[in-house]
Amino acid sequence: MNSNFTIRVEEPRDFRLVENLTRDSFWNVYRPGCTEHFILHCYRNNPDFIRELSLVMEKNDKIIGHIMFSKAELTVGDEDNIRKVPSWTFGPISIHPDFKRQGYGLALLKFALQKAKALSIGFICMEGNIEFYRHAGFDFASKMNIHYHSEPKESEVPYFLAQELLPDYLKKMNIIEATYTPPLGYFVAEENPDEFNQYEAEFPYKEKLILPGQLG
Repeated sequence: MNSNFTIRVEEPRDFRLVENLTRDSFWNVYRPGCTEHFILHCYRNNPDFIRELSLVMEKNDKIIGHIMFSKAELTVGDEDNIRKVPSWTFGPISIHPDFKRQGYGLALLKFALQKAKALSIGFICMEGNIEFYRHAGFDFASKMNIHYHSEPKESEVPYFLAQELLPDYLKKMNIIEATYTPPLGYFVAEENPDEFNQYEAEFPYKEKLILPGQLG
């Protein structure tokens, strides 16, 4: 990877370029077409959106990558004694197809995590491939007794990952066991299909394909 790149906070003038980049990055990856660009578009007006951590990567004056972060929560206790503890998540993280598998995504992620730590963000949960994200310090969340909301508590969920950015964050927050549910902002396309379809129609046509490896 050529290290000649810069990373900065996204500005309003970048919004459409970044949404198109996100669309190109995720198109036909997890499903025919994608919804990640709409999630990002809507998140900018979401109170959980962390503007200081909406970061773009530039190379030769062209935006080639983007990452965004969101506030989230851990649920601790049972129905009779529930408390909510701050947590965070990130994604989508997008790299232009011409620059994928060259180390740019990992470089952007590591930079973003260091900035998140500097902002006192203590604990990150996310869904992804351990073979990639372990290089940025992530491990199976089940090892920390953090459960995914839709899976049995005894399961080691292979796609559910976590990392303490601040040492002993869970201990200091008196968390022995907790459950994580993704923020509602990530389901905006499913909840507003007409609005999503209208938004998607603003972009150039791309063919939706059913490909091996997509989510069921």
